[in-house]
Amino acid sequence: MLTKEHMDELLKRNGNVLSTDGDKLGSIGQVYADDADGQPTWVTVKTGLFGTSESFVPLQNARLEGDDIVVPHTKAQIKDAPRVESDGHLDPAEEDRLYDHYGLGGLSQTYTDATTGQYANDAGTDRAAGFATAGDGLSDRETVGRDTSGPTTDDAMTRSEERLNVGTERQATGRVRLRKYVTTENVTQTVPVQREEVRIEREPITDANRAEALSGPDISDEEHEITLHEERPVVEKEAVPVERVRLDKETVTDEVTVDEQVRKERIETDDVDDTRR
Repeated sequence: MLTKEHMDELLKRNGNVLSTDGDKLGSIGQVYADDADGQPTWVTVKTGLFGTSESFVPLQNARLEGDDIVVPHTKAQIKDAPRVESDGHLDPAEEDRLYDHYGLGGLSQTYTDATTGQYANDAGTDRAAGFATAGDGLSDRETVGRDTSGPTTDDAMTRSEERLNVGTERQATGRVRLRKYVTTENVTQTVPVQREEVRIEREPITDANRAEALSGPDISDEEHEITLHEERPVVEKEAVPVERVRLDKETVTDEVTVDEQVRKERIETDDVDDTRR
């Protein structure tokens, strides 16, 4: 059973109302408590665009789930609930209409918005139900015709219609992260290298070189050697900055068409045949 303490905590945490299949029906709006014992009995669900509409949902058989309330009713059933002004007090006539809609049967009690703690008296209940009371100035007023759907109020009926209030809200759609990582690739480069090779040169004995040829012993063992050199590639690597990359964002404007049904009241006149004398 949900108690007033439970509802106070949920209101502080901005909880939501969920259906039994997990659908989010809307955020918790106001909590209505029984005038007799002060226990929470009704809760309003903020629905529609930006939560501009509130629907009454009974807390009978409801349960807590974290910061949310789970009610045994579908989203469609709550959406089609009778429109009742969430003006801080729920009178018996409005309560019976709601109970009939949810198939729970009316209890003919009065309920007050426990969110604000303001409790109405009997006179306030009668006014909320739309009945004339002393001091309203309606009982002494002459009206043309009579109201066949209830007590006579005035000589006109009000026609209302729903209108769309379309706006925008900003919400996060994703995150973009810039990161870098290291890859390895092969680089092929041709480098010219030099090496020394042995070449044997023979020259005949001439007058020019005869003295050098006869400078040594006539017959002997002798060895000569030279050192050969060659170039080999030497590879060095260095890290060089090549560019800078940063994240930026820009705003683009798209056109979105909103298609929603609105209800309008129509007033028509039914001609009734009667016998006139």
